[in-house]
Parts: sequence; structure tokens; C-alpha cells
Amino acid sequence: MAENKITIDDIAKALGISKTTVSRAISGKGRVGEETRQKVLDFIDKHNYKPNIMARALAQQKTYNIGVVWPDDYNAVDLPFFQRCMTGMSEVTGNFGYDIIVSLMTGNDLTGLKRIIDNHKVDGIILTRTLVDDRPARFLKESGIPFVAVGSTEDPDIVYVDNDNFSACRELTSILIAKGMKRLALIGGSANHVITRTRQKGFVAAYEEAGLSADPALMYLNIESTSKVGHILKELLKKKVDGVVCMDDNLAGEVISRCRDEHINIPKELRLASFYNSSILESAVPTVTSLNFNDKNLGAAAAKLLIDMIDGASVSSRILRNYEVILKESTK
Repeated sequence: MAENKITIDDIAKALGISKTTVSRAISGKGRVGEETRQKVLDFIDKHNYKPNIMARALAQQKTYNIGVVWPDDYNAVDLPFFQRCMTGMSEVTGNFGYDIIVSLMTGNDLTGLKRIIDNHKVDGIILTRTLVDDRPARFLKESGIPFVAVGSTEDPDIVYVDNDNFSACRELTSILIAKGMKRLALIGGSANHVITRTRQKGFVAAYEEAGLSADPALMYLNIESTSKVGHILKELLKKKVDGVVCMDDNLAGEVISRCRDEHINIPKELRLASFYNSSILESAVPTVTSLNFNDKNLGAAAAKLLIDMIDGASVSSRILRNYEVILKESTK
């Protein structure tokens, strides 16, 4: 009997039991005596039996697919994040015999997400973004399918995994304040994204810890088009700010570009930092002070949580404290 080529039928004949009994022993479901179960497991171990994935899926009523929902409004700054998250997810899902199906979502259009759930194409879903008004999460809760969100949420019924963005943003801002930058401007994206609000809270908390108040007039949110950065920069120079903190490196890159056009020297005339770093800033001149996160580990943690949930394990949300503050030329 060649290794890796045996079937459930072969095991049943060799042990003198039914194929149903073998299947139950392998899946752990159904009534099988402990002695019989152990005989099957010992035989499998000895002959290195690997069940056919389709047969196993049918036996356990699983697809062995996981859906990953990716909003299609991700821009250049989000792509490296998604790629690293996907790498972490793929390594974990592959180890457990799962494949990944990516579903693109445009705005609040749930058509694609509904289709893969209604057609029973996946055993669970990973949402790669959390929203303040989170329609996709509400739909998934109503559908009853296991799902995990990448990004924190205030909904206690949603299991999520996230980097400790609040502590990271607070720490970086505190360092800048300690370096004498008391009037810092903040530029960020959509206020409907939970990550935007979390970063803002960390920024404000740093001021409070220093016995200061962050100036609301220096906070610019919902800046989803970099074309607005030039106008904001002119306003900030009039307000004589000590520096600018961008919520992501796409915005930071645009500030550098605009400063270059206006012959504004960074850091002599304006200091700059980013709450997120990716390959976009690797070749920036000057180099930019930023936060580094382990996005691959974030994706892996989300995938493991979801697989545990699918298997019926009790799981809880996780905050990963795997960040580092990188001080560079832009804030000297």
C-alpha cells in the first residue's frame, strides 16, 4: 500500500470496519468507540494518510475557503498594507488547508459579499477595514457566518484584531511634543474609518498627558484627495505651526512634494511625521519620522482567530503591540 495513496476504503478494509466508522473517527463526529477511533488514528499515523480535501470538505460540510473583503477604494498607500496582511493570512490558512477568496467591495455595495455567502463558497470572512457606520459588519452579523475584522470597533459582538494604533500615535506625538513641537497640525483621511478616529484620539491624548490642549483648528480630517494638501499647507504656514503629522505616508509624501514645489525646507522650516510607514516613504528626501507596524503578523493573527472560530473555539478580540517609533531627518 503506497504511502499517501491510501483511501478511506483501504483503511476500512485493513481494519475490518465500515467506511462510515473510519470517516467518523477522522472527523471526530458521530458515535465511535474510543478503541476503534484509536486504531484508525494509529493506522493513519503509520501510513501517513492525508484525506482528500474535497472529501473532507463534504464530510464536514466545509468549503475550506476563507473570504477576504478588500474595499476597492484602497489607494497606493493601502496596497503594501494589504499585501503584507495577505501574506500573513495566506501562511496561516495554507497551514490549515484553507484557500483565500478575495471579494472587492465598492462603497456600501454588498452584492459580491452576499453572493459568496449565499452560494456557500466560504466558511468565514475577514473584513480588512472597520467603519464607524459599518454596513458590511452588520450584514455579516445578520448572516450568521463567522467573521473577524482587521481594525478595532466599539461593537462588542464583533471579534477583531488590530495594531495598538492609539498607543503608537500617542507615543510618537509625545516624542514630538517633548522635542519642543507644541503646535502640531494633524492631517487625516475619512472620519468614517475607525482607524482615523483612533489615530486622532492618540494624538489628542499625547497633548493631554503633557498638560496641553491640541488645537482643533489645526486638525484636518476627511482629506481623501491629496489635491487639498497644497491649500492646507499654505494655511498652516500662516498659522506658524511647528510641524505636521500625517495619518499615513501617502499624505506625508504629498506634503514633501508640495514643500519642494514651494521651496519650503524640511525640517528647517517645517517638521514632518507620519503615523504609518510603507515602501512609499523608503526613498523620501528627507527621510520621514514614522511608525512601523508588523502588518504580516496582523494578517496572520486575523486568519488564526477566524479558523479557531470556524472550528467552534471560544475566541476574543486582540490588540497587537508590535510597533516601533522610527525617528528620522524630518523632525530634527
